[in-house]
Amino acid sequence: MFTCRMPATVCYGENAMDQLPKLCKGAKTVAVFSDRGIEASGILRKPLEILANAGIAYQLLLDLPAEPTCDQAQQTAEAFRKLEAEAIVAIGGGSVMDIAKLCAITADGLCTVRELIDNPALGHKSMITVMIPTTAGTGAEATPNAIVAVPEKELKVGIVSEEMIPDSVILDGEMIRNLPSKIAAATGVDALCHAIECYTSKAATPFSDMYALEALKLIFPNIQSACMDPDALQSKNAMLLAAFYGGVAIACSGTTAVHALSYPLGGKYHIPHGAANAMMLMPVMRFNLPACSEAFARVYDALGETGAANEEEKAMRLLDRMEEIVHNLEIPVDLKSYGVTNDDLEDLVTAGMQVQRLLKNNLRPVTADDARSLYMQRLP
Repeated sequence: MFTCRMPATVCYGENAMDQLPKLCKGAKTVAVFSDRGIEASGILRKPLEILANAGIAYQLLLDLPAEPTCDQAQQTAEAFRKLEAEAIVAIGGGSVMDIAKLCAITADGLCTVRELIDNPALGHKSMITVMIPTTAGTGAEATPNAIVAVPEKELKVGIVSEEMIPDSVILDGEMIRNLPSKIAAATGVDALCHAIECYTSKAATPFSDMYALEALKLIFPNIQSACMDPDALQSKNAMLLAAFYGGVAIACSGTTAVHALSYPLGGKYHIPHGAANAMMLMPVMRFNLPACSEAFARVYDALGETGAANEEEKAMRLLDRMEEIVHNLEIPVDLKSYGVTNDDLEDLVTAGMQVQRLLKNNLRPVTADDARSLYMQRLP
């Protein structure tokens, strides 16, 4: 049996933001989760005006950290409970949406974020949640996941609970029009990782295959223009949809060794999640080639590519194209540029091998020696 859970309502396209009051389901007061950078950019102006014009009062939670720790998420949850809001509207990237989702399932005060790490079933959503992504990559608007860092373990972990799947999503290309190219690139490659990992996951289902493949068909032709050209609104909308599809694919199956080995890079060295995934993407994909050649070839065909003579050549050309994307987007893939040295290697291996929740999805088994070799490729 296969299941597929996703937000009940997705608004996409011109004037999608106008649906925001309706999606709040009669709430008279909402908590708007965002951050100071988004506020300064002016992105909040339109959705806040729409809420105000509909007679919906809002209270802002803007001091949300990027790449939050579990304790920072808990502090926000405690501040949120004091607001006594009836619904949540999250406007931001993955970290903002993840914190908002955690607040929604801890609003009753019956569990803490730290307790959810060990037992996600403790959380229960008690209010409507609406997600409005301001990046095109994390897919957090569609997933049952929230990523937090655990400081004493120097590791990021994923809390997974179907209770965190948002009720509604608004995908509006205007929200990412002026996103800095560096952030757009890292989050865009995150979406690429979600799609290709889910498509090649041991846990893949017909649902995840469908959404992952559709995401890839949108990502390959659009990611570079969406990241580099502020006026490429069509490409930006395509990437928003691709990121959402990638999130649905995660909810249906799960990511693999790319994400597993990237978590220690964020937890200890505070490398942004998308950039960490970009670092590990090609080492893991080339490592997986013997087990994933057929799947890679299917993606090559689905993209409408021609010229490759056989499955092996199709797979290799697809991986070359992925590597070209990471290179053209100018995402640093040298771990030493973030202060990681060879002396850190064993700690990385130990931490990465703890993420068995994702490593078990990898079609080619990953040993500690394999993980060491994969990290070393980014420690020239």
